[in-house]
Amino acid sequence: MNKPSAGERFRYWFDNWMAKGTVALIALLGIATLVLVLVVFGLVELFTLFGVYPNDDPETKPLDTLWGNLMRTLDPGTMGGDEGWVFRLFMLIITIGGLIIVASLIGIISGAFDSKVEDLRKGRSKVLESDHTLILGWSPKVFPIISEIATANESRGKSFIVVLADKDKVEMEDEILAKVGKTGKTRVICRTGDPMDLTDLDVVNPYTARSIILLAPEGSPDPDSDIIKTALALTNNPRRKAEPYHIVGEIADEANLEAANLVGRDEAHWVLGADLIGRITVQSCRQSGLSVVYSELLDFDGDEIYFTEQPSLYGKSYYEAQLNFVDSTVIGMVKAGVVQLNCTDSAIYEAGDQLIVIAEDDSTIRLATPGVPDEASLSSKKGAKAKPERTLVLGYNTGLSGMLRELHEYVPAGSLVTVLADVEKPDFPAFAKMKVEFQRGDATSRKLLDALKVESYDHIIVLAYRDTLDAQRADSKTLITLLQLRDIEERAGVDLNIVSEMLDDRNRELAEVTNADDFIVSDKLISLALSQVSENRKLTEVFGMLFSADGPEVYLNDADLYVAGGAEVDFYTVLAGARRRGETAIGFRVAADAHNAAANYGVSVNPKKSDRVTFAAGDKVIVLAED
Repeated sequence: MNKPSAGERFRYWFDNWMAKGTVALIALLGIATLVLVLVVFGLVELFTLFGVYPNDDPETKPLDTLWGNLMRTLDPGTMGGDEGWVFRLFMLIITIGGLIIVASLIGIISGAFDSKVEDLRKGRSKVLESDHTLILGWSPKVFPIISEIATANESRGKSFIVVLADKDKVEMEDEILAKVGKTGKTRVICRTGDPMDLTDLDVVNPYTARSIILLAPEGSPDPDSDIIKTALALTNNPRRKAEPYHIVGEIADEANLEAANLVGRDEAHWVLGADLIGRITVQSCRQSGLSVVYSELLDFDGDEIYFTEQPSLYGKSYYEAQLNFVDSTVIGMVKAGVVQLNCTDSAIYEAGDQLIVIAEDDSTIRLATPGVPDEASLSSKKGAKAKPERTLVLGYNTGLSGMLRELHEYVPAGSLVTVLADVEKPDFPAFAKMKVEFQRGDATSRKLLDALKVESYDHIIVLAYRDTLDAQRADSKTLITLLQLRDIEERAGVDLNIVSEMLDDRNRELAEVTNADDFIVSDKLISLALSQVSENRKLTEVFGMLFSADGPEVYLNDADLYVAGGAEVDFYTVLAGARRRGETAIGFRVAADAHNAAANYGVSVNPKKSDRVTFAAGDKVIVLAED
């Protein structure tokens, strides 16, 4: 093997030195400047030593010459006053060398600054915030989540939301600003990286986060696997904190829930997205206005569910505790760590228990003088006996099977479900209490809708083709179907009970002209649930009970089942009427405003109990009850 030459060794050393970065380059220029100054200084002094004065002033001191040489490397104008042609020649040489060195230095510093700006643009600098909400992943759900968390943070003062996703930092910031707008006291920090990578996770400081929300990447072929791997990167990180994390994530397929629980254990709380949407859709199709109630409970901008301790109420019954609040509504208790909704009359609030209440904010939860119901205005009317129901489903997605299972839990025996969708016939399970019929066709076709006699159905569900079409195309088909149904409704002179699934909340405003009773905006409702649980992990069990067919659920029942028709009453009286039926009243719906968005579609959750109201025909009382 040939021995490397001196030139090759120098080039190898020089290449390695240049690869060390900006500081090394500046140091090299500094050395070159020093060498140039010392060489010229040595030549000047050598000429002087032999009696040849390059400078016309032979009294010039060596240190003055050295300082002058250094100044000439930085400022070419310095040599303008030099005298003596030999001295001028030397100074010209050092000035030209200085120009080259200074130009190189400026280029290096400018390049380093540009590189630093580019690094900052890439979002790779470490986040030093603490007690922040951390969002791992990027999808359309991120926008309502940020909006909700920012609203929840208004009472906290300065807060932070940190987003880590495999997406350009500036693009994320621009999209958030465009779709969320100003976030008040909450600052949103974006970083670029892979949430499943341990090194990238360190950038966003998950160890001090108040809560962590996991989102599957947009367009992921296997979203649940991505969510579970991200949870694994957090919980099994060798640098993780000793205290438990508070992790919230969405699982699309219930079959993956067991694996998710193995990874997250007690640190993670999972929202079954498709299951949640299916349950809300089914419950809403049978009860007009229910989706508005759920949105109100899940939305931080209105009334939400809180947990409170009120020692002065120890020893009081559940019903007595209800009467002691005027601005809040008691819906249950936490006894021995177990959530109980719509408690029985025998339930006593004791030390160590918590009350579960609906309130505008935790700061508004306060006791008041107990209200006195007007017993004379209570109703003794009985509910009508259930009869077989006919439900029409227009459209299809993979969530339909779960919806049918959920619907079967509610309908009486002999019920019928007809599915009209432009897909191959799915395999539906057999149900004991209801029959499922399938017809292939396009639900936007007026001819097919007329042939089905849609006005003969008790409930109509319009599903979005979210598995096969993008959000805008799917919502367009839904909108056309709703317009056809509205025209049929007007021509037949009937009121159709319609609940529709929308994928983009912006399209809901367009669809409101169709007068559908309820709109289920899938991503938004899931985002609201994730946001709520991220702020309070105890809500996982509460929502699990509310959205399940087992246990207490939300119902909208005729108001005349609780108070006598035409009587002006306060909400304390409505509470008493509900208690007679073993239910918990949480609000009411005015039928006259059912299609008025400005009046929240007639829904009033957690009304002030001292306010008086007169119910009209068609008005509903919103209650927690067991079917």
